[in-house]
Amino acid sequence: MFNRRDVVVGAGAALTAGSLSGGSLPALAQQDWPNRPLHVYIGFAAGSGADILCRWFTTKLQDVSGQTVVIENRPGAVGSIAINVAAKSKPDGYNVLFTGNTLMAGGRHLLKDFTVDYRRDFDCVCGLVETPFVLVVGAKSPASSPKDLIAHLKSKPQNRYGYTNPAAMVAGYALKAYAGVPAEAISYRTTADAMGDLENATLDYMIMDGTFAIGQMKAGKLRVLGATMEKRINAMPEVPTMQEGGVPDFFFSPWWGVWLPKGSPQNANAKLGDWVQQVGKMPETVKFLDGMVAMPVIGDAKYVLDKLDADKARWDKLAAAAGLTPQ
Repeated sequence: MFNRRDVVVGAGAALTAGSLSGGSLPALAQQDWPNRPLHVYIGFAAGSGADILCRWFTTKLQDVSGQTVVIENRPGAVGSIAINVAAKSKPDGYNVLFTGNTLMAGGRHLLKDFTVDYRRDFDCVCGLVETPFVLVVGAKSPASSPKDLIAHLKSKPQNRYGYTNPAAMVAGYALKAYAGVPAEAISYRTTADAMGDLENATLDYMIMDGTFAIGQMKAGKLRVLGATMEKRINAMPEVPTMQEGGVPDFFFSPWWGVWLPKGSPQNANAKLGDWVQQVGKMPETVKFLDGMVAMPVIGDAKYVLDKLDADKARWDKLAAAAGLTPQ
């Protein structure tokens, strides 16, 4: 961009129509960003839980930015389609990605054609939302705490845990490795499909998202033993963290960040980050997320990148231990 001195010195020479069209107009256009609709890419179908969470933020972004925000649902390949589309989109500040840490940190361990690198291909904006996992057992299980569960698992020659997605599978493996017990991983298409096996003790435990678990807990079908994040879940204040339940150093919680394609305008990044964090701090947002058993992630780009780097190191270690083969 040019300043007042540039205009004075360049008048009649550099600031011709040709020079404006060649270099200064894009800079001028950045000054009033956004002046057209923003497009937010997410890797889940319309109407899904993730979609509902994202639409709350995009609706509020419209209010604070004064600009239309359109969600582009690109489901498939466990969310990687949206990431790839966003990475290849024009870096003009109008193409935004909302995505979780699972693929950004561990995608190369899950998908053989996942080649995106979050530092190489994206500019980080800020945090968005955390969707906590919880450790659950059937209501008939003798375990009433994470520590109790580990003791119960150690008393048996064989155990089973269920999962419905790669993050839950690795989280279940992490607990097995932590406890030092044998346990077979059983895959289910949906969490609801696993409920019968949890209730009849075919499954010894499962790590699942809190949104589903809270309803089953209230119905008396599940016992929630611990939250796998670093602090208690707002919507489940009575549920201790894994650390409080006697399992120190166990952290495994999906969370989302906001990203722009590499090389996007810095002013767009700064404004978008300010707006998203403003939305995250709104009392109505906190209340809405409580109902979804989710929590806002308030943090700038450095916070998110540091958090993701730590997750990547954790994924690398667990993937190697679990023998994950990219599919």
